[in-house]
Order: sequence, then structure tokens, then C-alpha cells
Amino acid sequence: MDTIASLFSFITTPVSWVIVQFHSLYGMIFGPDTGWAWGLSIVSLVVLIRICLIPLFVKQIKSTRNMQVLQPKMKAIQERYKNDKQRQSEEMMKLYKETGTNPLSSCLPILAQSPFFFALYHVLSSIASGKTIGVIDQGLLDSARQAHIFGAPLAAKFMDSSEKVASLNASLTDVRVVTAIMIVLMSASQFYTQRQLMTKNVDLTVKTPYMQQQKMLMYIFPVIFAVTGVNFPVGVLVYWLTTNVWTMGQQMYVINQNPTPGSKAQDQYLQRLLKNITAHSEVRSRRKRSIVQAIVAKGPDRNDNERKFFTSLAKAGLAAQPDGTVIKSDTAAAEAESGGAGRRQQPKRQTKAQRQAAAAQAGGDKPDQPKDSAAAGEPAKTSLQKGEPQDTKSKPAGKPAAGSARQAKSGQRKGQQRPKHPSKK
Repeated sequence: MDTIASLFSFITTPVSWVIVQFHSLYGMIFGPDTGWAWGLSIVSLVVLIRICLIPLFVKQIKSTRNMQVLQPKMKAIQERYKNDKQRQSEEMMKLYKETGTNPLSSCLPILAQSPFFFALYHVLSSIASGKTIGVIDQGLLDSARQAHIFGAPLAAKFMDSSEKVASLNASLTDVRVVTAIMIVLMSASQFYTQRQLMTKNVDLTVKTPYMQQQKMLMYIFPVIFAVTGVNFPVGVLVYWLTTNVWTMGQQMYVINQNPTPGSKAQDQYLQRLLKNITAHSEVRSRRKRSIVQAIVAKGPDRNDNERKFFTSLAKAGLAAQPDGTVIKSDTAAAEAESGGAGRRQQPKRQTKAQRQAAAAQAGGDKPDQPKDSAAAGEPAKTSLQKGEPQDTKSKPAGKPAAGSARQAKSGQRKGQQRPKHPSKK
């Protein structure tokens, strides 16, 4: 770890300068040699760094959501080009470029924060060794070595020997109790942060390998913190615990105010938004109007949470508009209450036998007429007028003619037919 920290020695001077400036401020309140002055200086360093990393955190959120949306397409590319790794990589890069997604954006806050972390570790290690570093001179070094947080020196570690802890004017029991509690809190905050992301801010309707990776990290990161935490000085544990708590609070705010579409957090947010709109019969803030406007613009592509939100609005007699506002609408309320009962019902499809029977019955109800006279508009002539012998055999009532049945069965057009040529009579 000393070798890694030495790689970031170029930033130790700025980090030590920031700590000294905060120490001079808190020293006037709590005393220059107290653990509160030095501990709050480290906490303030974390807050300052995390404020500077907010733009990267926003990019991380956007990248994470884009990766969730792209997972089905990425899986399809992997299946399609599973035997051609080069083509697979090319298609992946093309997909990232078209959607403006950078897979490394999700790691930017951690990568940007790591130099400050290792620089702080290097500063605290030098304090433990009694060496001046950066802008920390001998006087500040002696003050930092005397600072204790709940009886544990800032530079002490869980694995330090009793002799080394005694040289810092502390007991081994106090050091191990304080460091153990801080390691547990650090691991628990990391686990809760990741679990909150998985249970509330993930679209559970889409099962992707990305979700499995996040679930694995939910258990791996706390174990890593627990294993490596025993080698961190108390000051570094303060730094890491503070950044975990900051991340947890920052993520809670994002989940509550800008949840992932289709997630449980979005359902809870839309329920709160619905109560606010129905209570005032209007959308009262610009940000909320932009959210309603975005949902309206989706049209049929809305997810279940958004459709439920619009249905609840309609039941309250309100209708969302394309500009994000709402208006009172009795029609929307009536449609929501009827539940679609007034919609046009499609006729039930008949079987082939039912269609044939209906066609045969329709053909039997119509009297047979000669085609020539019907076409010419003349009255139908009887067989006696034509000079033909009268058929004494009567057909059973209700029984359709064989020609009509064959005509209905073959699908020919019913009704008047074109008259035949005289030569064909």
C-alpha cells in the first residue's frame, strides 16, 4: 500500500494544504490538538471533493441507466456474433457511439477520487511514522500525533502492535474497538447503498446480465472493505466512512427525485406526484411539469407505472396535456370509471359449420327466379307460360336448393347473376 500511495505523492501537497486550512478553522473552535479538529478537517476534505465530483456523479447516473437500457441489444449482439469476437466488439462500439454511452462513465467518481484517497493515506502514514510531509511541518505533525478520535489516534491501524500504539499515547483495545466499529459501519453503508440501488432503482421488468453483476457487487464490495479496512489508519477510515455516507445520501436523493423508469422508486414517486396534483388540481413546479410532459410524449411506450399514473389522473377528473399541465376533464373521468365498458365489442367469430348453415338458410328463404327475366326486369314466368311440363313433385318446406347450397359453399357471390348468352340456353 505504501508503494501505491507513493505513486500519488504529487497530490499529497494539495491534500495536506486543504487539511491544514480546515484544521486552522476548527482548531479555533475545538482546540488545535483535539481529534475533533483533525477529524472534522478530514470530513470537510471529503465534502469538498465530493462537491467537485457532482458532475461526474451525474454522468455516472446517465451512463448506468443507458447501460440498463442497452443490455437487451448487447445480449442480442453477443448471441449473433458469438463466434466472431472482433465483429462483436465492433458492433458493441458502434452501439455505444450511436447511443452516446460510455461504459467507463460509471467508474468515473471512483477513479477521480482514488488519487485523493491514496494521497490522504500517504499523509497519515507519514504522521504515524513521525515524518513531515507536504505543508505539515513539525509543529502540525506533533499536534496530529496527539489527536485522538474516541481514544484512537488518527494514524493508528487495527493490525498495529501494542508497542506502536503505545508510542502514539493510546491503548491497543481502544484502537481495535474504534477501528472495528468504523469498519463495520463502512461495510454496512456500502451494502445498503448498493442494495438500495438494486431493490428500488432498477427496472425489474427487464432481466439482464447487468443486474446480476450489480447483485454480485452488492456482496463483494462490503467484503473488500472489511478485509482491507484492517490495514487503514483511523483517519483513512474516517475519510472512507464519510464518503460512503455521502454517497448513500446522494443516491437516496436521486432515487426519490429522479428514479429509473419502470422501477419501484418511480412508482412511489408517481404516487406522491399524483397526490400533489389531485390536491391542487395543477402541476405546481417546472420540474414536475417536465416529468409529466416526458411521460405524455412517450405515448403507447409508457411503462406500467406511468399508465397507472394516467389512469389515476383520469379517475380524479384530470387529463395531462402535452405541455405538462393538467386540465379538468369529465370525459376522462367517465372513461376511467367505465373501465372501457363503452368500447366497441368485436363480434364473436363463427365456426365454419355455423357459417355454412347460415348461408344455406339464407339461400333457401329466397324464391328461385329465372336469371334472364330477373336481369331484364321482367316478371317471372311460370313453367306453364313457357310451355314446359309442370313439376308435380314438391320440395320439402325449408330445404334449400342444391344449387344455392353449392353456391354458398363455394363462396360465390349471392344475388342477381349476369344473364347467359342466348346460344347457351
